[in-house]
Amino acid sequence: MSTFSTSSTQDVPSPALDTRLRVDRAAFTLDLALTAAPGEVIALLGPNGAGKSTALRALAGLLPLTGGHLRLDGRVLEEPARRLHTPAEERPVGVVFQDYLLFPHLSALDNIAFGPRCQGRPKREARAEAAAWLDRMGLAEHASVRPGRLSGGQAQRVALARALAVRPRLLLLDEPLAALDARTRLDVRARLRRHLAEFEAVAVLVTHDPLDAMVLADRLVVIEDGREVQSGTAAEVARRPRTDYIARLVGLNLYQGRAEGTRVTLPEGTVVVTTEELSGPAFVAFPPSAVTLHRDRPQSSARNLWQLRVTGLDLHGDQVRAELAGSLPMAADLTPAAVAELGLAPGATVWASVKATQAHAYPA
Repeated sequence: MSTFSTSSTQDVPSPALDTRLRVDRAAFTLDLALTAAPGEVIALLGPNGAGKSTALRALAGLLPLTGGHLRLDGRVLEEPARRLHTPAEERPVGVVFQDYLLFPHLSALDNIAFGPRCQGRPKREARAEAAAWLDRMGLAEHASVRPGRLSGGQAQRVALARALAVRPRLLLLDEPLAALDARTRLDVRARLRRHLAEFEAVAVLVTHDPLDAMVLADRLVVIEDGREVQSGTAAEVARRPRTDYIARLVGLNLYQGRAEGTRVTLPEGTVVVTTEELSGPAFVAFPPSAVTLHRDRPQSSARNLWQLRVTGLDLHGDQVRAELAGSLPMAADLTPAAVAELGLAPGATVWASVKATQAHAYPA
């Protein structure tokens, strides 16, 4: 039999991960399709209760599917219609849990060796492999240390090594940096990025932190209410958010209306002027930094001008974020000096202007 193909799809590799996760629960349904190429890192993002953890548990085999399928490297691991379910312990899957779940009575070395030992490898071989992983993680001198004496960053690296030591074809990471302090998080994020770049199989990361997702993942999949609402590279998702959650995640003011030329009319009648010409349903977005505030109506060339009310002021990095309500609720970023000069306080009335060149419109 010839091993060559003349089809037009001969250069398109089969996905390493091909799944549709359907999980029906009492008051919630997850229905999510995912595909990933070998070496690809996917980040699942979404608000609390969106279904991220349910998806991860279903991939791991800890939560059975009620519909759909799960194929990994062409092998069917689960398909309810055929009553096929591969138990979690028999799946080539490694998991790094949010709180790491290291065995407290075992040393770092033996925590990592545990997986290979369960796969039937001799003790000496398993411990030698664990030692190699510790060295790779920069923890060779902590081989005999138990988890209770490890720092958060060290424990995270041991947990990652334990997951990788079983040579998984699918690596699942559940909020892997959530338990770390801000300073440790920077270092561990950089280390994790290097390890994921070297990982040849598929990795799926669940996180609430957009920075973690953007630094670590090749592609973002945003889910809300158990379903995908948007996917793409970090740049694609950030440039054209399609829900309020995503807009807040990437720091944009987002509205949906109907476009006629350069004007987007929102449902309540407010108009936002842009420089893009569109026709039909459209989104329009602009960053809080694009909003200029005035106490009196300005003599401005800005084509977008609204009278709004300050409802809150919060420190946002080295800026102050003003939350504004009225005909077009929005967030605006100002310097502390500008806040003082304008005399802003909750309840104050202001005029907000945005240049048309800074308001970006795109099809809904």
